[in-house]
Amino acid sequence: MPQTNNIYATGKRKTAVARVWISPGEGKILVNEVLADDYFERETSRMIARQSLELLELLDKYDVRATVAGGGHSAQAEALRHGIARALTLEDGERRRTLK
Repeated sequence: MPQTNNIYATGKRKTAVARVWISPGEGKILVNEVLADDYFERETSRMIARQSLELLELLDKYDVRATVAGGGHSAQAEALRHGIARALTLEDGERRRTLK
């Protein structure tokens, strides 16, 4: 079985759940197989989804693939942010303080 650099984490917010896989890449964010900019209609939801990566200045260093379900688009964006933050923390525990 080939070794991959994917890191998996789950993010939750209210009734929304995001299953998130991050891997080294160029900054592409796919949500339910659709680009995040197309999936989230509101700019604030797009901003919230990218917040963890922007805070650590890693937006162009990781690709994110996520499946979200439940809740509305706002809660899904917040669940995605939570999942990305957890995945980044799993990779490097020193990031937890900044993300918190």
